[in-house]
Amino acid sequence: MARMPSSSISMRPGRPRRQRQPKAAGNNSIGVGADITNPAELRAAFDKAVAVYGGVDILVSNAGAAWEGRIGELDDALLRKSFELNFFAHQSAAQNAVRIMLEQGTGGVLLFNTSKQAVNPGPKFGAYGVPKAATLFLSRQYALDYGAHGIRSNAVNADRIRSGLLTDAMIASRSGARGVSEKEYMSGNLLGQEVTAEDVAQAFLHQALAERTTADVTTVDGGNIAAALR
Repeated sequence: MARMPSSSISMRPGRPRRQRQPKAAGNNSIGVGADITNPAELRAAFDKAVAVYGGVDILVSNAGAAWEGRIGELDDALLRKSFELNFFAHQSAAQNAVRIMLEQGTGGVLLFNTSKQAVNPGPKFGAYGVPKAATLFLSRQYALDYGAHGIRSNAVNADRIRSGLLTDAMIASRSGARGVSEKEYMSGNLLGQEVTAEDVAQAFLHQALAERTTADVTTVDGGNIAAALR
């Protein structure tokens, strides 16, 4: 299967962190600097994947950033900025992947990181949760529209994963919003254990390998009945 090069994207649209020249990333992969809210740059990144590896078989659409504030008091520009990254960038990535997959004629897999915020919103977190909810349904729409072409589309609903998004500062803010300690916040699930990025990666791997599974949403949160899909 062709490997998709990973793109290192700045959380600020239009300002990529890395140089635009591909850099060796190990395991026969490359890094491609791009602003994924810029359709031209994103298309160029996918075209680079085709040029280097011959095609694209799997997309893991994982980009995101979070802003806080009560939904009725959010500045429109901030909410639109969140939609650009947390929804439209995923749509653009999926469009490019499907464009290539249809030309290949060998199917493929779209995998989206949608977050538990898509089904169980947290207080003062609407700027993040609303576009993530749209991305969850985007995943299912791709499953519906392209299943006949052998293209599967699945999503992972993860929660409270330490990352470039959920930083120590964000953990302090979110735990404060819920009135609990940071430790209680990170392990506040049915298993009473903190969930890690490795757990999320295992879920994506499972979805990529499950050849008869599409339109699936896998929850990776240690157990949260309020966020369970019904």
